Amino acid sequence: MPSACDPVIEDIEDMVSSTDPTPHERQSARKNIVPRPKKKKELLNDEELQADSVIPGMQKIWMKTWGCSHNNSDGEYMAGQLAASGYKMTDDPAEADLWLLNSCTVKNPAEDHFRNSIKKAQEQEKKVVVAGCVPQAQPRMDYLKGLSIIGVQQIDRVVEVVDEAVKGHSVRLLGQKKEGGRRLGGARLDLPKIRKNPLIEIISINTGCLNACTYCKTKHARGDLASYPIEELVKRVRQSFQEGVCEIWLTSEDTGAYGRDIGTDLPTLLWRLVEQIPDGAMLRLGMTNPPYILEHLGEMAKILNHPRVYAFLHVPVQSASDSVLMDMKREYCIDDFKRVVDFLKERVPGVTIATDIICGFPGETEEDFQETLELVKLYRFPSLFINQFYPRPGTPAAKMEQVPAQVKKQRTRELSQLFHSYNPYDHKVGEMQHVLVTEESFDAQYYVAHNKFYEQVLVPKKVEFKGKMIEVEIYEAGKHFMKGRPVEDSKPFNPSIAAPLQQGEVSGLIQQ
Repeated sequence: MPSACDPVIEDIEDMVSSTDPTPHERQSARKNIVPRPKKKKELLNDEELQADSVIPGMQKIWMKTWGCSHNNSDGEYMAGQLAASGYKMTDDPAEADLWLLNSCTVKNPAEDHFRNSIKKAQEQEKKVVVAGCVPQAQPRMDYLKGLSIIGVQQIDRVVEVVDEAVKGHSVRLLGQKKEGGRRLGGARLDLPKIRKNPLIEIISINTGCLNACTYCKTKHARGDLASYPIEELVKRVRQSFQEGVCEIWLTSEDTGAYGRDIGTDLPTLLWRLVEQIPDGAMLRLGMTNPPYILEHLGEMAKILNHPRVYAFLHVPVQSASDSVLMDMKREYCIDDFKRVVDFLKERVPGVTIATDIICGFPGETEEDFQETLELVKLYRFPSLFINQFYPRPGTPAAKMEQVPAQVKKQRTRELSQLFHSYNPYDHKVGEMQHVLVTEESFDAQYYVAHNKFYEQVLVPKKVEFKGKMIEVEIYEAGKHFMKGRPVEDSKPFNPSIAAPLQQGEVSGLIQQ
């Protein structure tokens, strides 16, 4: 791998010109390449011989992604472009020539895993390329010295960076995508990609956000709001269904803020996308913060009631204390959050509201924490993401007076105990439900399906169910799932308008 004294190329533009062959042209022409023999009088040292023998595009690459759906979508795009260029993606890190590590900066443990993976790769003398929010936010960290970096808005140039990395060069692309002075949502949406699940398409509708939360490191990486135009998103959804997808996930750092930078809004986008969804296929909306969904509640209720949209919304509250919310700079009060939840519960019967809570934010008193416990008791959220506060370097919250570690742990434990004290699905035993089957359970014993409310239903692992809408009777309920028995004489319905791609197959090549 390159050392700290190797030349670092800040951008490849000087090395790769518009007249150079594209990765696709290079791959197709490779079989006609005739090596030019060196003259005998030329003396080459070992390093020159090794570099001269490296042909980019022939190596095996292992990729690891941490973090959110947005990051996973970026990872799928990077894998697709590398595979389309001739590289072989492998699930075995030991056999890989290069590790592509796609990082998350939300919590300390995620960054620790990322840092340890870099160290492990170096110990095994693997080439390393890093991507994601950690190097974008802090490219000068000591442990990133000498490594090639792909910025979060530069994933369309992953092949160029990897090509140089396998040759021993260190390349860093961290710039923003702009057009006419306006920041874009990111790389093109029609790039090749390899879906982790061929039945599910993850689409980032915008990057960045309009907030400045004092604990958030992601803002340093993803920046301010930048939305994709509606027509580009409609085209991507249409292409996904033509490739056999039956479920769409819309993702971003804040879906509720979509379009504010380009003169449109989230409901306008969603109504356009719903027109593209085949019968039986489903759309899932990603996380939205309370401030930007408040003004669209009426339209959002209509959309969540649509038969091809999951009645599910992830609205992080973080704390039920207005004092803590103010210190977090969340830009809403707890009554705003309650208004969102109460309105949707009234207008969308059965709607699932998922939320996040941070335990032990700086300055959180026992009284503040009790208010949060009362909120959970009131709504009994079926899906609750509990996070012990971690001060992220460079954030305002890291400089605030911290809650003692043992208090943070105790509050996290107490909230977890409250969450596990109720079973949200017991009353659904005996119900008949239509569910869409898209995944396999972690223990490989069941297929995983979701009902209209995006509640997890485990069904028998029969190959004819995969990718189908089936009717089941709920016969058992756990904390996080239900189990469903297929109804006799009920035939699986296939929502896909085309056969799904094979696992590992590259999306988008037909269009190109």
